Amino acid sequence: MADTPPVPPQLQIALDEELAQGMYCNLALISHGESEFILDFVFVQPQQPKAKVRARILTSPQHAKRLAAALAENIARYEARFGEIKQLAPPPDIMPRH
Repeated sequence: MADTPPVPPQLQIALDEELAQGMYCNLALISHGESEFILDFVFVQPQQPKAKVRARILTSPQHAKRLAAALAENIARYEARFGEIKQLAPPPDIMPRH
């Protein structure tokens, strides 16, 4: 019998019903410190002076880089299947850029 490497256990991810509904956001604000990235997902309503952060994700720089690579790969797959994603006009400057 040949020695086969052990199979690592598969990660099981739970998703409750409320979270599975999702949350629509049309703006992401990203900031970072030395040890983390902060991603704020915001819903901006047209002609409204206020917007609300719907979700805030704090993550490590390493995970942020993996996330950016995974997002770029998925955008490339999407565009290969459905065509180029057209860029919209940039949102108004709502926060200073550093």
